[in-house]
Amino acid sequence: MAQPSGAEPRTPRPRRRAAARGRLRAQPPARAGPFPREPGVTPRASQRHDVGRAGPAVPEMALSDSVTTCLSPPVHYVICKLGFEKKDTYDINNILSENGEVCWQAVTEHVCYLESDQNVDYIKSIRSLGPVCESVNLHFKSLTKEQFVIQYALWLRWTNCTELFLEIFDVLQYTQATEVALGLMKLTSCLERALGDVYLLIDKDCPFLLRDLLASKQLAVVFGQAVMNVLRIFIGSPYGLNLRNVLWHGFASPQEIPAKYCAMLLFLTAGLGQLLQAYLLQTKCVLVHRPYVIFTSLEEFEVFPDLNHEALSIAEELVKLSSFVLKTMLPFWMAALTAFKQNRYADCVILLLPQLEAGLRLLFTTTNKCPDRLLTAEPSALYTTFDEMLAKYLENDKVNQLPAVLEEPAMEFLWDFLNHQEGPRIRDHLSHGEINLEAFPREVANQIVAFAITLLCRFSDKDMFAFKEHMVIKPLMNCASCYCSQFHPISRLKKQVLECMKSIHLWPELPAVPEEQVQTIKGLEGNTEASTLIFMISEILSQLQQYMPRDCCNSDDQINSVLTERLVIELCDTRICTLYSPRPVLEILVVLRKISTQCHQVSEQVIASTELRYKQWMNKTLRSRQRHNYLRMLNSIKFLSLVLRLILVLTALELVNIHSVCKKNPSDYQQYLKFLKSVLQYTEKLVTYTSPEKNKWDETVELTNKALIKIRKISDRKLMLMQLAT
Repeated sequence: MAQPSGAEPRTPRPRRRAAARGRLRAQPPARAGPFPREPGVTPRASQRHDVGRAGPAVPEMALSDSVTTCLSPPVHYVICKLGFEKKDTYDINNILSENGEVCWQAVTEHVCYLESDQNVDYIKSIRSLGPVCESVNLHFKSLTKEQFVIQYALWLRWTNCTELFLEIFDVLQYTQATEVALGLMKLTSCLERALGDVYLLIDKDCPFLLRDLLASKQLAVVFGQAVMNVLRIFIGSPYGLNLRNVLWHGFASPQEIPAKYCAMLLFLTAGLGQLLQAYLLQTKCVLVHRPYVIFTSLEEFEVFPDLNHEALSIAEELVKLSSFVLKTMLPFWMAALTAFKQNRYADCVILLLPQLEAGLRLLFTTTNKCPDRLLTAEPSALYTTFDEMLAKYLENDKVNQLPAVLEEPAMEFLWDFLNHQEGPRIRDHLSHGEINLEAFPREVANQIVAFAITLLCRFSDKDMFAFKEHMVIKPLMNCASCYCSQFHPISRLKKQVLECMKSIHLWPELPAVPEEQVQTIKGLEGNTEASTLIFMISEILSQLQQYMPRDCCNSDDQINSVLTERLVIELCDTRICTLYSPRPVLEILVVLRKISTQCHQVSEQVIASTELRYKQWMNKTLRSRQRHNYLRMLNSIKFLSLVLRLILVLTALELVNIHSVCKKNPSDYQQYLKFLKSVLQYTEKLVTYTSPEKNKWDETVELTNKALIKIRKISDRKLMLMQLAT
């Protein structure tokens, strides 16, 4: 998952995770998000359907050949024509001083305002700035790379991405449409990140959305309101060109993005650097760049096999044939595959994610019979992005048909990689400039490309059987059909439980003092308390055995035959529905995960203390009181091991039946939640008592006795989810 490499002051992220929204309502539709779903559990994750099984009919997508643009007529006019209406030739020297500085006053004079309320008149402003942008573009074309570096590199350092902006200058020399669009996407994400760093000079809570950042008073203090208005004409406002959003959401084809706007944003970025330097000198502030997000635990991303050259060559053929690809977007797909081959993994994913969104939008509008939503909407209306497409309901409260057509594995993959808070949230991090593009991992790019290939095969009007059965494509299709969520809270809890059980199973292997030495210590002859606790555990297991797999108790030693790692693995291998989990499910998961975390903490503390005390015992460095305490610990961990294993098995059983919580009436639900919180409180105290600082091993006996009584009481009343499910 993605973790920041250091502390970063930022407001908690809202549920909108995609690139900053443009032509969107201030609030999402009332039902555009996770909603209750009927409980669903299948026996095993490994028993998933085969890719070729019968399923929802794939809708015909012949429309992909006939679509010439995904920009609505008004948006197409604003981006492709408005800035070209004035044919005047603009003198670059009007906005560029002799020493190479941007004359901001001359630039801001082109911003027009409405007479009614003095807000920016975006139409007139874009028309007026058109010749200025063309002049800047021609100016850059007249410079050599060395001249550009001498004149502008210093003013681009504030972005912390100087090399990226130098690359964009190179792109502008050749005006290859796909590369210009890619450069513009990278420029806007980097610029947003840098502007966020500037914001933090004044305030501590950086806005999540670009439009809010550009409209903030904090940036106006540094750069001036007129300058911020210029930026909002190009990016961040749904009423302006909104270049960032139409590209990141996959609405604009390469041919629809004028290179002169990319040149102008490059020019303005340098100008911002000049203004910032003056502000820093005046205020004596120091600009600090936030650390990048780093993807950790990359092995969790390895769902699909590594793509070789043959697979990529077949993918290029699929792109040309599949109905999933809008033909106007074909250059983006080909450029993405080329970037992967050239080890430019960030470029590959930046190019591919908007095209996945465009292809899914085509499928979404086809399956839901709303072709008008294929295009960008007006500023006052909603347009269709990943958030809407992955939701359970449409804006009109009708059921979204796309999840049924994509099927659960594909939906879980999309939620994992785009939405879940503990997942990589790739588009989120990339579009907001939070990732070091030079260090983008191949493992992540490989998964996105492989998943895209499976969609190309699945959703096409043409016969793709030969491709699906190809020796390098078939494994991808099989992996896609068997995908299970890795980053939903249900999946994370499974992982926590397994890791904790694995840790506890190390206890028998810990070094221990020989029995004959223990007998020499007075006051430790018997331990009736521990025997009582073990008996209570056995009673609880007898009550709950009927809810466990039939083969889990096959010996006379009930406790050790049930409380096993094998049983936990078997339970965690059960497939549980993760899509659209209702609020009660999520609330219970939060508590169960905290319990599991505390259990793991106890286990790690026991392991560390046991190893340390044994070493000190053998070296005879323990005082008399420490020796007694050590031996009490050895006695205590005999029953603590069983209690922790019991809690983990109960957690796994409750997790398997988690959706049954929706059947509880409010009163029973609150009692059940209160019970879980009492177990959490027990484990939290256990962490304290078993810590090296406390070492209160005798106290753990009474604490555990109370906890087991509560567990038995709840079991007697049949309030467990496993009991409710039967």
